[in-house]
Amino acid sequence: MKIKEIIVVEGKDDTTAIQRAVEADTIETNGSAVSQETIEKIRLAQRTRGVIIFTDPDYPGEKIRKTIAAEVSGCKHAFIPKNEAKPKAGKGIGVEHATCESIREALKDAHIMDSPIQELITQEDLIDAGLIGGTRSKERRTRLGEVLKIGYTNGKQLHKRLMMFQITKEAFADAISKVIQEEQDA
Repeated sequence: MKIKEIIVVEGKDDTTAIQRAVEADTIETNGSAVSQETIEKIRLAQRTRGVIIFTDPDYPGEKIRKTIAAEVSGCKHAFIPKNEAKPKAGKGIGVEHATCESIREALKDAHIMDSPIQELITQEDLIDAGLIGGTRSKERRTRLGEVLKIGYTNGKQLHKRLMMFQITKEAFADAISKVIQEEQDA
């Protein structure tokens, strides 16, 4: 599988994992303090080939993602679920621990997060779906992020992420129905 866009990752181990899974070029941020020089490289990459931001599913990864998205518009975003980013043994979390299959799936489902959507999902919709303020809210948000391929969010981030990814009310309703059905079947 060849990826046209340049993939932005955190470090060398992520580049190695990406290149094991797909044929692609990467830009490494080398940590959460993304330099202006790196931002300029990403801007150039976005203008010439497009960019997919693919950071670890943790706080530093999210910080890097937000920093780049604020500086470079139109980037695609790929997410990997936390449970697929853990090593077989030991501690840590990151893209470098993901299987080739998980990486390919995340890249296939990369989204652009810029334009507003037509029919808005409201905070009330999130409460009604048990995604905020309920006893199983965190588990539901985790699973919803996996189903919609938008990554994990906390209660405050969820609404913004749904808007940024242009998730329609219909797609949201289908995904939450699937999550609830899975809970009932368990």
